[in-house]
Amino acid sequence: MAKEGFLNIGQIGHKFIGKAHNHAYTNVGIFFDVKLRPVKKVLCGVGPDLPKVAEQWGWEEWTQDWHEVVERPDIHVVDICAPSILHKEIAVAAARAGKHVFCEKPLAMNLEEAREMVRAVEEAGVVHTIGFNYRKVPAIALAKRLLEEGAIGRIFHFRGIYSQDWLVDPGFPLAWRLRKKDAGAGSSWDLGAHVVDLARYLVGEIEEVVASQTTFIKQRPIAKVEDGLTAIPGEEMGEVDVDDATSFLARFENGAMGLFEVTRYGTGHRNQNRIEIYGSEGGLIWEGFPKMNDLLFYSRRDPAHAQGFRTIQVGEAVHPYVGAYYPAGHIIGFGETFVHEVLDFLNAIAEGRPASPNFYDGLRCQEVLVAVDRSAQERRWIKVSEVR
Repeated sequence: MAKEGFLNIGQIGHKFIGKAHNHAYTNVGIFFDVKLRPVKKVLCGVGPDLPKVAEQWGWEEWTQDWHEVVERPDIHVVDICAPSILHKEIAVAAARAGKHVFCEKPLAMNLEEAREMVRAVEEAGVVHTIGFNYRKVPAIALAKRLLEEGAIGRIFHFRGIYSQDWLVDPGFPLAWRLRKKDAGAGSSWDLGAHVVDLARYLVGEIEEVVASQTTFIKQRPIAKVEDGLTAIPGEEMGEVDVDDATSFLARFENGAMGLFEVTRYGTGHRNQNRIEIYGSEGGLIWEGFPKMNDLLFYSRRDPAHAQGFRTIQVGEAVHPYVGAYYPAGHIIGFGETFVHEVLDFLNAIAEGRPASPNFYDGLRCQEVLVAVDRSAQERRWIKVSEVR
């Protein structure tokens, strides 16, 4: 069936990030010319709402057993939106079954699992991608182009801050993202994966790091009900064994310096991912949400009387991805970054080429994150090569 211009999708997970992926499969063919159109064949999840959600979202079938999705001969793509603890098992099984694989970040629970996932997709020869959706923000894609064109010259500094505030309330329950056995780590991996990936994508490979981590509230009421990002606290208390916040310095292989901060205690910031890049000839600032379509650009090459940061409103047809949507000034949002992920993934499958980003990027990112965790534990600079 794939040869006739379609790809049957099996999506595993239907909560927060699953909703975003469903949005992407629904809308990618409306706005973009995709060579292989996605067919929403089967949705897999847990919970009593699954049948209703599958019908509401337009999936042909539903199941609560991910093995059924992977084993079906009519499924071409397995999309993994499940918690991190399931990534490796599902991805390896899917690759061995000859399915192309889209996996959310972080790639795995540890480096051993991540390497096994890379080996599995390599041996199977399938196309694979990982959910670093911030690469697909048009303003970030434009920043990448400007950097490749040498617009800011030699890069000296990268600064990345990712702040959320959903843990400020001490009554928020101990849910799966706060359990190391289920999540692998805390803010360092959940939020840090995005910032580290943007740093690698825009600046280059990270050579070494020195980090500090903390858990501000060490005990929380254990969740008696968990449903995606929603959790209901019970009476019993439990230990939080992952980091709430992580800060680290980095040295890049190209000589640039990096400053990173990720936190779930950024009071007042529901979801802000901000980056700054400074070079010999200029600078770039992306302020994240709610200004995701703005890119601040400074150039020393401008006349002295006209120098200063200027805001590029990334909403013109000449900008990455934007021309497929609406007239200039009618901006897009968070959900469209997933549409762009799916677009690039489907076209990579159709053209028989590697997707970007892919599992290799996921592994490289995770190596940096493991080095960060080790540095915080050992209180010293750690070379990323030490954890490889």
